[in-house]
Amino acid sequence: MTILFFMWGFMTVFNDILIPRFKEAFTLNYVEAMLVQFAFFGAYCLGSIAYFVISAVWGDPIARIGYKNGVVIGLLIATLGSSLFWPAANLAHRSSIISPGDLADLPSLVQKLNQHTDAVSLFIYQNLSGPTVQAIQHDESPAALKQDLAQDLNKIINGPTMYDQQRFAAVDLQPATKQLLAQNPTGEGIVRLNRALLVDAYPQEIKKNLMSYWIFLGGLFIVGLGFAMLQIAANPYVTILGPERTASSRLNFAQAFNSVGTTTGPLIGGFLIFKYFAATGANGAESVRVPYLIFCIVFLILAVFFFSIHLPHVGEGEVEPGIGSLKYPHVVLGMIAIFMYVGGEVSVGSAIINYLGLPSVADLPQLEASKYVSLFWGGMLIGRFMGSVEMSEMKSVNKRLLLAGIPIAAFLILLSWRGWDVVKMYLPLLALCWLFFQFGKGLADRTLFVFSGTIVVLLAITILFGGKLAMWCIVGIGLFTSIGWPNIFSLALDRMGAYKSQVSSLLVMAVIGGAILPAVWGKIADKCNPQIAFIVPLIAYAYVAFYGLKGYKVGRTNNQLVSSGGG
Repeated sequence: MTILFFMWGFMTVFNDILIPRFKEAFTLNYVEAMLVQFAFFGAYCLGSIAYFVISAVWGDPIARIGYKNGVVIGLLIATLGSSLFWPAANLAHRSSIISPGDLADLPSLVQKLNQHTDAVSLFIYQNLSGPTVQAIQHDESPAALKQDLAQDLNKIINGPTMYDQQRFAAVDLQPATKQLLAQNPTGEGIVRLNRALLVDAYPQEIKKNLMSYWIFLGGLFIVGLGFAMLQIAANPYVTILGPERTASSRLNFAQAFNSVGTTTGPLIGGFLIFKYFAATGANGAESVRVPYLIFCIVFLILAVFFFSIHLPHVGEGEVEPGIGSLKYPHVVLGMIAIFMYVGGEVSVGSAIINYLGLPSVADLPQLEASKYVSLFWGGMLIGRFMGSVEMSEMKSVNKRLLLAGIPIAAFLILLSWRGWDVVKMYLPLLALCWLFFQFGKGLADRTLFVFSGTIVVLLAITILFGGKLAMWCIVGIGLFTSIGWPNIFSLALDRMGAYKSQVSSLLVMAVIGGAILPAVWGKIADKCNPQIAFIVPLIAYAYVAFYGLKGYKVGRTNNQLVSSGGG
């Protein structure tokens, strides 16, 4: 089961690599780029809704097909989604080409070119071929004119940069175009810049060619459906493999292997996508082709493996048709907590590469910034192993030794990997994490409240201050968001008995927060700036803190109160 947690952690964090890669390759704004998370986590939501509807009408599917078959089905769906990245990458080069179909309003474009009263239209008109000029002057057949005009425009965008400050003074350049312009691009970058300039100059007449991007998003959506099935099957399975009082410990342990994936993912993904497979002169999106082919093969092998092995059967009994789990207020509030937690975490993780690239923060190149994404998710790895120990029933002496040994081991590994200049900034955060685990005393609710409250403070500092302080506050959030998912899950699932799988589907449904809140963050980042946009995860984590303080107890009777041992 930990193999599953590792794999979906490893692949989920690849979204953080895809966002800047696609943003650059397709000249997207923040909202468009965050559609990566919207497609992925939106699929989680829709898949979970489908599961809940089926369980309400016909009874719990997991009780019918078993945990093993649920895992196999999820892996096969993820295999199908990963396979779509190959044809999508093969079409990526079309985004830098103007096809006849991209000329959305030909009459308006012809009129502007004929009159050429603005500087951009004059420039384009002067660079059109003689036959095309005659065609637009004599209003020849639209089909032939579109073909000729698209051909000439492609020659223009494949030439030297067409940007001139005076020429484009009256054009409202989009933030993505300005960012590309500031990079002083060469080669393929000039083509993307010229095409983006044309789209900005003629927003109604020329549209982006995002066919490849939509296929990528479709593949991510299908992968998300597969992962939704995996989450619904795996999380309750882990909680019922032992006593409920240590459910948080087991989920933290399993989620720690999820964090192993999210820690190694940015390192491997950043190297493969930003460097190894980023072929010179190719569209940047083509660099994701081989990594996702590997994912496709691995998921298929895992599906065969899980189908072949024996998993212990732990049953809770078949759920009767109906929506009985929704009558528990702490479950509904837990759904909101998962929504906020995942939305907040994904908003922060998705923003790191672009945020650390800002001159006002750290001005880091993408490959270097991706290492800090790894450090962010590495903090989750550290925190989850510590949470697994703190909420377990091992002897007190062993617990204290391990709780101190994990951050010390993490310190030594980071020291050998990143050096003292990086580690000295991270060390106070490690010490604070250890201290707060002492205060949490192995209680899932108290630890959730303290850690989420700490994140609220870190985000407030990020919003108020810039520079390296803001950078390390953002990176350090990984340590304190670590126990959020397993603790919310175990608090919401506690004492649910036969409703566990149905409650699990509701909680996984709430992962839609990972689709919605990053888009809200992107909208604010486009309108204001990325720093102000961190108000979105701040509000999200404030609610999670409330759930750890009071929300998980709402509506429970005395004999339904959560046990004090971390469940």
